Amino acid sequence: MKLLSLTNAILSMSRKKKPGKQAASSPSNPWLREHVQDEFVRRAQKEGYRARAIYKLQEIDERDHLLKPGMVVVDLGAAPGSWCEYAVTRVGDRGRVIALDILPMEPIEGVEFIQGDFTEQEPLDRLLEILGGKPVDLVLSDMAPNISGIAVSDQARAMHLVELALDLADQILRPGGTLLVKIFQGRGFPEFQKAMQQRFKSVRTRKPKASRARSREIYLLAQGFMGAG
Repeated sequence: MKLLSLTNAILSMSRKKKPGKQAASSPSNPWLREHVQDEFVRRAQKEGYRARAIYKLQEIDERDHLLKPGMVVVDLGAAPGSWCEYAVTRVGDRGRVIALDILPMEPIEGVEFIQGDFTEQEPLDRLLEILGGKPVDLVLSDMAPNISGIAVSDQARAMHLVELALDLADQILRPGGTLLVKIFQGRGFPEFQKAMQQRFKSVRTRKPKASRARSREIYLLAQGFMGAG
């Protein structure tokens, strides 16, 4: 897939599931009840972070040492920005964090944000301009599709997102670089995992504590990029 269509497709599909206004305002709504009682939600509020997802990246980083000073990081589907909040503190002043999302994101000091729609070329042009032809050390993707409730369709759309993230990593990762993607277990998972194993020296699964136990989501951590082949 060409980088233009690939990146625009990623931008167009990087919305994260959120409850509707009516559902969120109902005190009897199960999602809301679980959300407000969630220990990581409360912790994020207390510590001033944008979302509970920060603790997923933090746990994986502390275990696998993904982020280091001076690294160049691209965060796909970044809004509202909690992964960026964490990453920018780890790469330091010498590093760079570039965030992409179709949704708006409040500015984060040290983070270069690209907002765009898949029908526009500007997001790709901006990404290439920012990178200046230099390769990336780490690609992060916490993207998930809006859920329709139709399991087969939702799984297919989720798998399409991780395939796009892998294709983009093929284009911009440096040799030895790292890719971390959220993926949902189900149809297409074994084939995607094999595709990653063909490109990276090491591919491991991670299920951080902040990832709800009932969720099918896990993370695939691929390290030691060898090229697309």
